Amino acid sequence: MEVPTQTAEIFKILSKGQFINSNSSDKRISDLYKVIEDEQNFENLYDYFLNIHFVLEKGNEYFYFSRPENKADLEKKIETAFKWIDIVDFLKTFRNDFSSGVRFDISDIIQKMKTDADLEIKLEALKKYADKTSQREILERILKILTDDSFIEMENPITQQYKVLASFNYLEQLILTINIPEDIRNEIPE
Repeated sequence: MEVPTQTAEIFKILSKGQFINSNSSDKRISDLYKVIEDEQNFENLYDYFLNIHFVLEKGNEYFYFSRPENKADLEKKIETAFKWIDIVDFLKTFRNDFSSGVRFDISDIIQKMKTDADLEIKLEALKKYADKTSQREILERILKILTDDSFIEMENPITQQYKVLASFNYLEQLILTINIPEDIRNEIPE
C-alpha cells in the first residue's frame, strides 16, 4: 500500500478534529484536499488510517476523521452537538443563507443585532460557550471556536472578513439528521 508523501501532514490536521476543505483559501489545505480526493490515494489513506483506529470520512467537499466511541465519548459528543446546534441556529438567524462560501465580518452581525432582537437573544444564550460578557467578545470567541474547528476561516485579517468553509455542511447535516417523531413533538417545551 503506497500512501502519499503528505500523509503525516494530513494526519496532523485531521487528528485534531479539523477538516480538510476543498474551498479553503489556504493553498496548503486545498492542495491536501486534492491529494486525498484522488481515488487511489483515498483508498490507501483509508486503509492506512483504519489500522490506527481512525476512519477517513468524505463529506461534500471536505474530509475528516471519525472514530468508534464508548459511552463516555458518546455523552461528550451529544454535549458538543448541543453547542453546534445553538451556534448554527444563531448563524442561520443572522443569515438564512449562511453556508459554504458565504463571507461576513463581526460588524455585519453586530449591525444586524441592532434591528433583530431574536438574534441578540440567541447571542446571549451563546455566553455559556464563550465565558465572555460583551457582545463583541462573545462573537469573537464563537468565531474562534468555528475557526479552530475549521468550519470558517479568516479570509482577510485587515477587514476581519471570514469565509464559511465546505465543512460547515457537516454541521448542517448533523442537525438535519436529528429526527423527532411526530407523536412526541408536542411534548418538547419551546
